[in-house]
Amino acid sequence: MFSKSSLGLLSATPSNWFMNSIAFWTFLLLGCMCIGGYFMFRKFLKVLPKADGKSKLDWQNYWVERSRPLWSDEMKTFLDQLVQPVPSPFRDIAKHSIAAEIGKIAVESHAPEVTREHCIKGYIVATPRRDNRFLISFLEKNGIDYSPYQHLIK
Repeated sequence: MFSKSSLGLLSATPSNWFMNSIAFWTFLLLGCMCIGGYFMFRKFLKVLPKADGKSKLDWQNYWVERSRPLWSDEMKTFLDQLVQPVPSPFRDIAKHSIAAEIGKIAVESHAPEVTREHCIKGYIVATPRRDNRFLISFLEKNGIDYSPYQHLIK
């Protein structure tokens, strides 16, 4: 019915590089959306209330506010030093969660102020297990004695 010459433009296929670039960008955008969704889902889980009615973020805020008067400038500087290995986009979040753990330890021990020992113990407890190798190398590199808290590193 139609000859090949009459279909001219209809039978022409896009060039190979164009199709490959479309496929590349499709997979790249899909991958970025999956990664972003993963982190958003993790944040969502932290906001969900636990059995006591408060979420993990509520407890972190509670311990930070409760321990705020216990922090000296020297210990704030030490906390800044402890969170230096964390990539800068995540540093504030890591600092807040580590400060919450340090504050919890200091308040529960009825300490008059946050000490270096509270900071080291809170830093070790707040660091996820998957990062323990980096934690140990960072502490050793900075000459911080963590031997009294070796049992907390699993």
